[in-house]
Amino acid sequence: MPDGPETMAETARPSLGEATRVFGKIGLLSFGGPAGQIALMHRILVDEKRWLDEPRFLHALNYCMLLPGPEAMQLATYSGWLLHGVRGGLIAGLLFVLPGAVVITALSAIYLLVGDVPLVQGFLFGLKAAVLAVVLEALVKVSRRALLDLPAVLVAIAAFVAIAFLKLPFPLIILVAAAIGAARHLAVGQVAGVATAEETSDKTAPQWTRPSWRRFASTLSVWAAIWLVPLAALYGILGQSHVLAAEAGFFSKMAMVTFGGAYAVLAYVAQQAVEVHGWLKPDEMLTGLGLAETTPGPLILVLVFVGFLGGARLSGLDPLAGGLAGAAVTLWFTFVPCFLWIFVGAPYVETVRRVRWLAAALAAVTAAVVGIIANLAVWFSLHVLFGKVDEIAAGPFSLPVPDLSTFDWLAALIALAAAVALLKFKANMILVLALAAVAGMVRSLV
Repeated sequence: MPDGPETMAETARPSLGEATRVFGKIGLLSFGGPAGQIALMHRILVDEKRWLDEPRFLHALNYCMLLPGPEAMQLATYSGWLLHGVRGGLIAGLLFVLPGAVVITALSAIYLLVGDVPLVQGFLFGLKAAVLAVVLEALVKVSRRALLDLPAVLVAIAAFVAIAFLKLPFPLIILVAAAIGAARHLAVGQVAGVATAEETSDKTAPQWTRPSWRRFASTLSVWAAIWLVPLAALYGILGQSHVLAAEAGFFSKMAMVTFGGAYAVLAYVAQQAVEVHGWLKPDEMLTGLGLAETTPGPLILVLVFVGFLGGARLSGLDPLAGGLAGAAVTLWFTFVPCFLWIFVGAPYVETVRRVRWLAAALAAVTAAVVGIIANLAVWFSLHVLFGKVDEIAAGPFSLPVPDLSTFDWLAALIALAAAVALLKFKANMILVLALAAVAGMVRSLV
């Protein structure tokens, strides 16, 4: 019998039923964004249940941080896979996503049907103002982790300028940042924030997670089919211009480039969904983000709100039926790729982590994510604090110009109070959002 962690895994592994109950509990309690969700899983899986030891949990977390998509959901999937293979991973990942998906779909339907009621508008007004503070808090947290030296700061500034003023595509910015990080590693060697070889030792890797080309090929083909066959079917049956096919293609692309979590991609999604596809209005992206912040599960579930509104308005179906179809399409093409990344890549976790130039490339991507989140904060701020925002061209740059006469003092006051509560007093985020929503409702009544 093998020694060490592998023996622990065999003796500590729960039954499938017990694992299902525990991952269901995690899914229902997974509020507070990825940091809180990861802490919750660590407390339950490592400290309380002792199903995973500390090194194995950290290995899994580091791998999930390298992937596009919601890292907390992928960590749950990876943990379930460690315990019961693909079946366990599916159960863990689905239970992490589905409770929040049901809630955000229901909230989207309520918004669609009664969003013009003054009390509801006041609720959403307060929520959107507070979300500005939530985005600012995320920017501060990511900056502290990602901007460890001057080159990283410069990459973040360049990414902000590229997406905010030059309107360069999000995937292009990510690719350029990765190339800069890899080139920097090849030129100067060790990069701040990249683990050394000793820190990525494979001594804790259990034998049954070692790579197998046969398993790689079969897993890749099955999950690629689950992802791409429905995509091809939607394109073939509806045509690529139909909103459901367009959503499937767009969110498939997002699933491949969403490094850094939901905040990193929301500005790009908002700009594309609003300005290119016309699925929703500028301030509605903030509404969706606020609703997603109050539901369990990954914050990227805000995309379900986007897909729901697009389907409701442009599918040609009854609005509620079209919205449900749009939500289902968005959910499928956002999260199926996450299962592919885990089930195909998990056996190679140690190999991937020990490739230093790749780790350096992804460290640069994380730095670029700071600039992209900063753009998100600016974009949202302008559309919440001002009733009208125009743009002017200055050479290759496109500069936003808010109408100062449309400045909303109450929105600014709510956002400022929420920022102080979150950043200075470390208040509970759900409580802050609830109080902001109540303030907005009081405004609508007054």
